[in-house]
Amino acid sequence: MTLPGNDVKYGTCRTDKVSFMSDTPRRRGADRTEAIMRTTLELGQEIGYARLSIEAVAARAGAGKHTIYRRWPSKGALLLDSLLSLNETSLDYPDTGDVAADLRVQIHAAVDLLAAPPFGPLFQALIGEAQYEPQVAAALNERFIVPQADKTVARLKAARDQGQLSPRFDLELAMAILSGPLYFQLLITQQPLTHEYVDRILDALFAGMAPRPQ
Repeated sequence: MTLPGNDVKYGTCRTDKVSFMSDTPRRRGADRTEAIMRTTLELGQEIGYARLSIEAVAARAGAGKHTIYRRWPSKGALLLDSLLSLNETSLDYPDTGDVAADLRVQIHAAVDLLAAPPFGPLFQALIGEAQYEPQVAAALNERFIVPQADKTVARLKAARDQGQLSPRFDLELAMAILSGPLYFQLLITQQPLTHEYVDRILDALFAGMAPRPQ
């Protein structure tokens, strides 16, 4: 006859041991990945993207370069993952019922992110790299550009459905009008992105999007 107390005790111990053995390699892998991405951002900020290399990241992170290459085929791919791991700022749109105010809040947060290191300068470098590396361009588009554009169009559509915007206005075009001046300032003129500049863009956009008397 077995004792119930012993059954519970040993069953628990066996379960904990199995869980510990299976979770430890996974945890170590996650820690290693986090360390590599953190090192990428630190080095990129210190020496610039042009001088950044996977070999330099591996040396500082204490990882084998082949370990990095197995997951990231290029430094552009590594930088993309590293930048997207920065979740300090939410770029989701609020919905207060005032679409102009909601866009203002979200785009102000976006330009604050782009103005601050390490995200801003390294994001500029990543866009430049994407012009020569199709896989990086596709991943950047799929994982960052398109999701943000979809959020903007969805918020504009909700406002249009509520009668805040003209039903005839092209929402995809509105998205391009919103983002185009920001990327022009960021990548071409390289002038500071400011809240005042965002407000001027929004004022111009909503002057054309407002419902017109029938």
